[in-house]
Amino acid sequence: MKLTDFPLRGLFYGTIAPAMKSPAVLALIALIPISSCRKPPAEVTVTETRVLTSKDAAPKLFATSDQRFRDAKPSPVRAETPEGWLAMPATQIRLLNYRFGESGLGEVWVSVSNGSVLDNVNRWLGQFNATKLDEKGLAELRSVPIAGESGVWVEAEGDYAGGMGASARPGYALAGVVADFGGRILTVKMVGPKAEVATAKATLEAYSKSLTIAQ
Repeated sequence: MKLTDFPLRGLFYGTIAPAMKSPAVLALIALIPISSCRKPPAEVTVTETRVLTSKDAAPKLFATSDQRFRDAKPSPVRAETPEGWLAMPATQIRLLNYRFGESGLGEVWVSVSNGSVLDNVNRWLGQFNATKLDEKGLAELRSVPIAGESGVWVEAEGDYAGGMGASARPGYALAGVVADFGGRILTVKMVGPKAEVATAKATLEAYSKSLTIAQ
């Protein structure tokens, strides 16, 4: 089959060609360029305004971590940042938050938790896959002062699995204090590379002792 034999050829030749001379057809063809040249509708911009009220507080520049994360409620725990530690923004979980050590991987934070002292100690030990304690084992832990009360000193080392889907970090260590403050558990936790934690443990214990609780 040749291209000249294709049926669509009749659109331009043969019996259709005379119809192209019809005045009506010519008038219809003349309208095509007119319709294709119409301008698109003008762009419409919608604006909205309202009167400011006393509820519209101006944005606060340089807001503190308390104002950003705890609705401007101050932290119930106070402490001076030890030399060599870097104070970090607090969060809803970490009332006080720090980094330490040459690697930049060491972390220290102060939290208030639920449960019991034993529950929190065993949760920490579980993050290092260490043997969990019973009440007798808890009583054998060293007692240390924290914010005017007495807490237990906890240590562990190995592969640290901090949770939240993070991969276990080998060669890590833990040191920290857990104390009961009238049914609420105050914790000071340090985790980081084993050698850096070993160097910073004395500073951590002194820091825990210096903590104060807002009245």
